[in-house]
Amino acid sequence: MSIELSNQARGDAIASIQRYFERNMPEPIGELPAGLLLNYFMEEIGPAIYNQAIADAQTRLHQRVADLDGELYEEAFQYWPRATAKRSK
Repeated sequence: MSIELSNQARGDAIASIQRYFERNMPEPIGELPAGLLLNYFMEEIGPAIYNQAIADAQTRLHQRVADLDGELYEEAFQYWPRATAKRSK
């Protein structure tokens, strides 16, 4: 599975790379080289970031599922105790 960016996100990423080069490198970078650099990062480093994000999401989901009883538990047969408590007020 390849990681894809929307056209808007890709354009924003290329502009960000160009801005970074203007501010931090001795020479600016053109749009084509910035796009090629973005392609490299997406192909080489993107999967590692994506996989870590999936692992983090799985961990969070497992934690939430493990605590379903604590978050969603409802005591059964509470009509009469509640009705009695309301009458005694």
